[in-house]
Amino acid sequence: MTKEVNMTTFDFGNGPVPAHKHAYGGGWVADTAKVADTVYVASDAKVFDNARVYGDARVFDDARVFGNALISGNARVYGNAQVYGYACVYGDAQVYGYARVFDNAWVCGDARVYGNAEVFDYALVFENAQVSNDALVEVK
Repeated sequence: MTKEVNMTTFDFGNGPVPAHKHAYGGGWVADTAKVADTVYVASDAKVFDNARVYGDARVFDDARVFGNALISGNARVYGNAQVYGYACVYGDAQVYGYARVFDNAWVCGDARVYGNAEVFDYALVFENAQVSNDALVEVK
C-alpha cells in the first residue's frame, strides 16, 4: 500500500515550491524559510527562499522578504517593499512603500526606508535616519 503525501506548494515567481500559510496572518511562507510563530505575516505578504523572520516583526500588505534576508525585533516591512539578498532589518526599523533593501545592507534602530528608496551593497541606515523618495544608498 502506498501512502499519499499531501504537499502544499506556492509559486513565489520561479515555479511552485513547498510552502504553507503562516498561522499568524495567513501569508505564504516557503518551507525553506524560517518564520517564528510570534511574527505576523499578512495574507498578501510573502516570505521565501532562506529568509528568516523572528521576534515581533511584521510583514504585511504586498511586502516580500526573500533570499537570505533577516528581519527581527519589532521591524516592519510593508506596502510593496522588498528585503532580500543578505539584507538585515531589525530593531524598530521600517521599510515600506516601494523601497528595496538588498545585498548586505542593514536598516536598524528607528530608521525608516520608504518611497522608492533603495539601500544596498554594504550600506548601513541606523538610529533615526530616514531614506525616502528616489534615494539610492550604496557603499563601495
